[in-house]
Amino acid sequence: MAKIHVTTTVNGEPVEFLCEPQQSMLDVLRGPLGLTGSKEGCGSGDCGACSITLDGRLICSCLMLAVEAEGHEIGTIEGMASGDGLHPLQQKFLEMAALQCGICTPGVLIAARALLEKNPDPTETEVRFGLAGNLCRCTGYDKIVRAVLETAAEMRGAKAEMPEAVR
Repeated sequence: MAKIHVTTTVNGEPVEFLCEPQQSMLDVLRGPLGLTGSKEGCGSGDCGACSITLDGRLICSCLMLAVEAEGHEIGTIEGMASGDGLHPLQQKFLEMAALQCGICTPGVLIAARALLEKNPDPTETEVRFGLAGNLCRCTGYDKIVRAVLETAAEMRGAKAEMPEAVR
């Protein structure tokens, strides 16, 4: 079967690659593009470890065919930090120990960023709902939720008011 030529943008950079028609975006990211931050946890879109953005919309890269990237903007964990350093979410996750083994962390961070871009002032319930597609088998989510809420407050220039349930 002939490979398909795809031209897209990944983390703000133009990218071209060849792929099989049935190849997932996750396989292309981790293989030919060498972007191994997105993880395969389930291969069926249930765990969120492979979360990326497609034109700003949160998706599971294991469910997306790589050929569908043609002409679109892909955002991965590798593009989250900037030349100025870590993204505020990444920094807060480190400060608050909102991660453990690291398998889910890239997907959680991408989902959290997508949430804050749409809703810069989420409630605890909205954060939990926004991250519901990301499973973590190591922790109870409270540190993750606190880190997202505190980052949101800092990015707005406000002091974080933690709900009693996550204190």
